[in-house]
Amino acid sequence: MSDSPLPEASGALSGQVALVTGASSGLGWRFARVLANAGATVVATARREERLEELCRIAKQAGGEAVGYRLDMTDADDIEEVVERISREVGLISILVNNAGVPDAARAHKMSRELIDRVFDTNLRGPYLLSCEVARRLIEAEAPGRMINISSGGAFYYAGNGAALYSITKAGIARMSEVLAVEWARNHINVNCIAPGAFESEMLAGMLERMGDITRHFPRKRVGDPAQLDSTLLYLCSPESEAVTGATIQVDDGQGGR
Repeated sequence: MSDSPLPEASGALSGQVALVTGASSGLGWRFARVLANAGATVVATARREERLEELCRIAKQAGGEAVGYRLDMTDADDIEEVVERISREVGLISILVNNAGVPDAARAHKMSRELIDRVFDTNLRGPYLLSCEVARRLIEAEAPGRMINISSGGAFYYAGNGAALYSITKAGIARMSEVLAVEWARNHINVNCIAPGAFESEMLAGMLERMGDITRHFPRKRVGDPAQLDSTLLYLCSPESEAVTGATIQVDDGQGGR
């Protein structure tokens, strides 16, 4: 977890209900805390309920509002049921951060069908279904919304390190953001995408354990701090980005070698 201080509390998102998936660790943990600190009522979701309880306790101690819901992004019925519960018990979801994701950690020709299904369902199918469930309710309420989908630098460059399907699904997330932005622009639902490079997280820790120090290949010889994504997330959630939709912002510290 990042030890960097949260952005100064602003209340800019007061009155908003923000759903963050994959909030039990890594980037999702940070995103949930940042949005709560900005005044949103955060709905933190993941499969590890005990981690969600801890997150909500920390957010509330800091003066924010947060509630946890168990959500399995591979289960279409669970997605529909949880969104319905949140709408009924917390309020209309006006901000969605599709952050949940899993790695493949295997060569393409050696992946089991079970692993292929889990990566596709968690990284792409689940976020698509969840986006549609949230959008449907916003459209019915004639209310605006913001969706921020978390892609990856791996969607744009691939080092051949046993993450082929992860890269494919994250490229799909970027394209999903573009097409849903067009589809829902008339409904004032902005859909954008952040593509982080290598940032501190449980997922990256597992990758480093397999591959060793990858930072020697990076121009700045470092892994990113999740706090370096705060400003991009808040911008895409804020009124200042009202005319920005369908964009993918790469935040990768130059790791892609451009």
